[in-house]
Parts: sequence; structure tokens; C-alpha cells
Amino acid sequence: MFAERLGFRDRIRRHPILGWVYRVLVAIVGTAILVLGIIMIPAPGPGWFVVFVGLGVLGTEFAWARRLLEYGRRQLRGWTGWIKRQSLFLRLLIGLAGIAVLAGLVVAGLHSVGWRGFPFS
Repeated sequence: MFAERLGFRDRIRRHPILGWVYRVLVAIVGTAILVLGIIMIPAPGPGWFVVFVGLGVLGTEFAWARRLLEYGRRQLRGWTGWIKRQSLFLRLLIGLAGIAVLAGLVVAGLHSVGWRGFPFS
């Protein structure tokens, strides 16, 4: 009758060793992306986007990551909806607080590697 057509992942999963190796590689790559995203969160830029990409990669093989990704999407939609409803003043205040937290993290990081201030002070 009809030949069974398997996709790339299905063929790999059917192989006893390759299925395990593939799952481990997905876990390593997804975790690396996730950790990189978490490190990037305080900095301006794509930190949260990278976190969601890492969860998406992990979610291709792990149900817990798919559930966490969906939870994160719901929370992000709620947060952005709340921010949009706030006054311009409050949005600016939240932005300034984020910049202050980032500056504090940068100074703390510099102090942790031995920085003691500007040379001209």
C-alpha cells in the first residue's frame, strides 16, 4: 500500500543510539542558548528573545520546556499589555529603573574583577 514516510526526527528517534544522542545534543544546545539568554536579560537587547529561543529548542524534545515556554508567553503578553495601559510617565520610570539595575550590575561586575574607579578621579 502506502509506504510510511518518516521525517528527519522520526528516523533518528527510531534508531536506538542516534535517538539518545540527538536528545542529548538538543539538551546541550538548548540549555546553552537558554543560559546565554538569561545572562543577557539585564542588558538592553534580545535577552528574553534568546531565552524563548532556548526554550523553543528544548521544547522540541522535552514536554516541560514546551509547558514553560507557553507559560512564559502568557506572562509576556500580560506584562506588555499592562505596560501599554500605563501612563507615559510610569513607562519612563520603569525604563529608568531598568537602566539603573543594569548600571548597578555593570559596576558590580567591574568591582568583582578588581576595578576600583575611574583613573582620573
